[in-house]
Amino acid sequence: MEYLDERFPHPPLLPVDPVARAYARLFMYRITRDWYAPMRDIVHGDADTAALARDRLRESIIESAPIFRAHRFFMSDEFSLVDCCVAPFLWRLPVLQVALPDAACEVAEYAARIFDWPAFRASLTEGEREMVNQLN
Repeated sequence: MEYLDERFPHPPLLPVDPVARAYARLFMYRITRDWYAPMRDIVHGDADTAALARDRLRESIIESAPIFRAHRFFMSDEFSLVDCCVAPFLWRLPVLQVALPDAACEVAEYAARIFDWPAFRASLTEGEREMVNQLN
């Protein structure tokens, strides 16, 4: 993704400021470590491991809720590569059986805002579209 951002720089998906770019990379690292890792435990672990991972994941999302309140997008007023990292994860929460409690309403509002974009919907693969259709 960073290659594409450098190859096609307009509009930029990473901030142009080196410090802000470093923060964006740090956010993506934390999201991968704190959210995507438990997701793997839910998908590939046994029932006890999956339940523990769901609880850990739910708590991590609740703790992050104020971050989603602070800006229109994740830690920014502009759409960025960090949002490209967060949105597909949030899209999978219903399939992972992770319900967002009221304490994470900011996260749910952010997700709904991103999911309503025609560009987001167009970016989904057939399998990703089916995730939601299976739940309805």
